[in-house]
Amino acid sequence: MLDAAQTTDTKSETLLEVNNIEVIYNHVILVLKGVSLTVPKGGITALLGGNGAGKTTTLKAVSNLLHSERGEVTKGTIEYRGTSVHESDPADLVEKGVIQVMEGRHCFEHLTVEENLLTGAYTRKDGKAAIQQDLELVYTYFPRLKERRRSQAGYTSGGEQQMVAMGRALMSRPETILLDEPSMGLAPQLVEEIFGIVKDLNEKEGVSFLLAEQNTNVALRFAHYGYILESGRVVMDGPAADLRENPDVKEFYLGMSDEGRKSFRDVRSYRRRKRWL
Repeated sequence: MLDAAQTTDTKSETLLEVNNIEVIYNHVILVLKGVSLTVPKGGITALLGGNGAGKTTTLKAVSNLLHSERGEVTKGTIEYRGTSVHESDPADLVEKGVIQVMEGRHCFEHLTVEENLLTGAYTRKDGKAAIQQDLELVYTYFPRLKERRRSQAGYTSGGEQQMVAMGRALMSRPETILLDEPSMGLAPQLVEEIFGIVKDLNEKEGVSFLLAEQNTNVALRFAHYGYILESGRVVMDGPAADLRENPDVKEFYLGMSDEGRKSFRDVRSYRRRKRWL
């Protein structure tokens, strides 16, 4: 099987462009410090880094969900298809084809699985037949949800709730999905299943992804391009295949070095900063 980075041309049209943004919370806490990245049409772009690196804040800056947490973009620009969007209403972004799947598998616990999925089509105006067709498409990618469609979402497993969140996003007919920590709290087998579905949606449906992920090993196997964040800055970026072979990435994020496997606890953060910043 060819590597994902070998099967997709990531030099295609740019959909999302984040240029040198800074984000401040509560008017005083500087979280992002000059972050820049691009997401090409038809690509899977990974935003990597440890907890607190700024991955979720970057996604929320794009989807304009910062204001609910007293955060704001104070410098830089965010453009989607060449149009500035960093001051747009989140609902307007959904209509443009950009939707975020939040960290933590958010769903309406008291609603059934199918009712949750249908909420994703709330803003659509193309009729019940088209919505039903897309619902069947979601069930094709997530057959487990079809089996549980009458169950209350709050009583489904963590993996199923992640599938509900992704399926609900698909019901809005997105062009780009911002996917936040899809592997969080899931067993390795389920993580592989979720990322396999991301790959299929990208290749078969043409959905572009910007995904934030701590599981660097898995993300770099499925992504085409990656950015590594530390302390609110991009410290490295490149094709996923190149990042997997980079000695610093192997040592600091994949737990490997030229001398063999190493524990992350043995690596001091100042060594990364000295080498990268």
